[in-house]
Amino acid sequence: MILEAKKYYEVYMASNVTGDNESFFKCSSNPYASLVTSLKATWLTGKTHPMEYRKKQLEALGRFLDEKKEDILHAQYQDMRKPHFESGFETAVTKNEVKFALDNLSSWMKDEYVEKPLAMQFDSAFIRKDPFGVVLIIAPYDYPINLILAPLVGAIAAGNCAIIKPSEKSPCTARLLAEFLPCYLDSDTFAVVTGGPEHVTKLLENHFDYIFFTGSTRVGKIIMSAAARNLTPLTLELGGKCPCYVDDCCDFHNAANRIAWGKFFNAGQTCIAPDYVLCTVEAQEKLMPCLRQAIREFYGCVPQDSPDFGRMVNDNEFRRVKALLNSGRVAIGGETDECDRYIAPTVLADVKEWEPVMQEEIFGPVLPIVTVADLDAAIAFINCRPRPLAAYAFSSNNKVVNKVLDCISSGGFCGNDCMMQFLVITLPYGGIGCSGFGKYHGKFNFDTFTNKRGTLLRCMGLEKFNSFRYPPYNDAKQALITPSLEIRHRGFGPML
Repeated sequence: MILEAKKYYEVYMASNVTGDNESFFKCSSNPYASLVTSLKATWLTGKTHPMEYRKKQLEALGRFLDEKKEDILHAQYQDMRKPHFESGFETAVTKNEVKFALDNLSSWMKDEYVEKPLAMQFDSAFIRKDPFGVVLIIAPYDYPINLILAPLVGAIAAGNCAIIKPSEKSPCTARLLAEFLPCYLDSDTFAVVTGGPEHVTKLLENHFDYIFFTGSTRVGKIIMSAAARNLTPLTLELGGKCPCYVDDCCDFHNAANRIAWGKFFNAGQTCIAPDYVLCTVEAQEKLMPCLRQAIREFYGCVPQDSPDFGRMVNDNEFRRVKALLNSGRVAIGGETDECDRYIAPTVLADVKEWEPVMQEEIFGPVLPIVTVADLDAAIAFINCRPRPLAAYAFSSNNKVVNKVLDCISSGGFCGNDCMMQFLVITLPYGGIGCSGFGKYHGKFNFDTFTNKRGTLLRCMGLEKFNSFRYPPYNDAKQALITPSLEIRHRGFGPML
């Protein structure tokens, strides 16, 4: 049946080439065209639609995470010297997505019935949860397991076929996924493609039904441009400079522990890490010794010797982040070792907003502190910049935290901690503006890869009720049809 569907789809595509010969011949010579065609053919058979099939694939993905756990730890250590604790943390978060989807899939897939006007009380009106078709998932290197497999959970749960493209910057993990994941998932419906930017370019020449991209804003614009050529819907999970406000009224020891953990986890290569701190001069003086103590307690006097501190992913990233150390004043850390791709956990004091470290997402273990006059100045500072993927506020006064929450816009927010909002699977995760658009995690993951199809089923009888909308029109019909379709206003006053 799959081969028949594939043949039919190829004939259909060939017969529907109308005027865009250049695009057609480009696609026909594309190295991934046959793969995309094969997956589309499989999807047309309806193989991925039944709930039992989706659960079987999700369970297989869970087994991959369990049975290849040690291989995953080893691959990530080879790629980034990532501590096993951090790799295990990433795998556990991904496994939660699998378990949550398995527990809730039956309810997510059910038709969602909606309210109806009087004229349609004998009809069925509901939202049908359909898969998009063949989706493309492209992930970055910083969390090469979670950021590729968590969206895949949503794609599988929603009944799609998928191609996943792990980052070439984490080659050992990419090789692991390419070698072993096909042993667990159905190769008729899922595929792994490896390679660099040139491979992504070729992939994007094909017509996908949905694209999910996690990465930089710069590359996100390229992905969006490619998707626009085929009017392909997409989700962009991008980065940005996530601000962290520290109030004068604060438990500075606790704040320093949480900020240092969030900033230096994965050697700072986290898109929702606190990118910079905003605080008054007085708060900076109180926070600095607490940050120094936290770094010493976490990583020892020589963090380079700590098994719990990772490395920059490659030489280019090392040099890029090292250059940012010239901003402000190095108050803590600052040591580097190019041969080891090591940059110490570093705090920069008295940083000015025009300096290089404040012009781009840092994505490394460097924490600038920018001083402001007060809370209002901090809010103004955040609001005159692109909206971040996440924002943080620390204060012993709940009114201060809530004011930051109310007065700024960001993809996500966490008060009195960093990054922990990512772990709440029932919260949506995603950006806004330049930090991206679209949400996932938990049910939002399923919804992202689902076409919510509005459906109305009417009976063939009761034609007398339909006659009011047929010509010839008159005032009597108008008087009958309008109230039957009217939405009743539930407010206390008149609806304007």
